[in-house]
Amino acid sequence: MSLEKILSISGKPGLYKLKTQTRNGFLAESLVDGKKISVGARDNVSLLSEIAIYTLTEELPLREVFKKISEKEDGGETINHKVPKVELEEFFFEVLPDYDEDRVYPSDIKKVVQWYNLLHKNGVTDFSEETEEKETVSSEEE
Repeated sequence: MSLEKILSISGKPGLYKLKTQTRNGFLAESLVDGKKISVGARDNVSLLSEIAIYTLTEELPLREVFKKISEKEDGGETINHKVPKVELEEFFFEVLPDYDEDRVYPSDIKKVVQWYNLLHKNGVTDFSEETEEKETVSSEEE
C-alpha cells in the first residue's frame, strides 16, 4: 500500500485507506479500528502523498520525512506522540535539522510522529514514490 491511498480527514482521528469511489464521494477504512466510513464532498481530505513539511530551504514531501524517521529508527516504530512538546521538537530536530520552527508547529510534529507509528503498525513501511517510478518506466518503453 502506498501513501497515494492513505488519507487524513479533517475532524476525524487517525488515518484512512481509500477503498472505493461512490456517487457522492468515497468509502474509506480506518487504519486505527478498521471501520469503514463514507466521505462526502464537503469533508476536508488530504492525501499523505500531497502533504509537505516546511524546511528553511524548501517544502519536503511527507514521504521523505517518513524515510528519515525510518532510517533514524532502523525501520522500527518511533517515540510516542504523547511525549512532552520539548521531546517531540528535539526528536524532530534530530530527524530534520533544517525544519522551519516558525511554520512547523508542535501539533504538526505530533501528527507526523503519530502517523508514522500508525503506518508502521499497519505494515506501510515503504515510503518510495511508486507511481512516479512506474510512469517513468512506461515512458521509457514507448
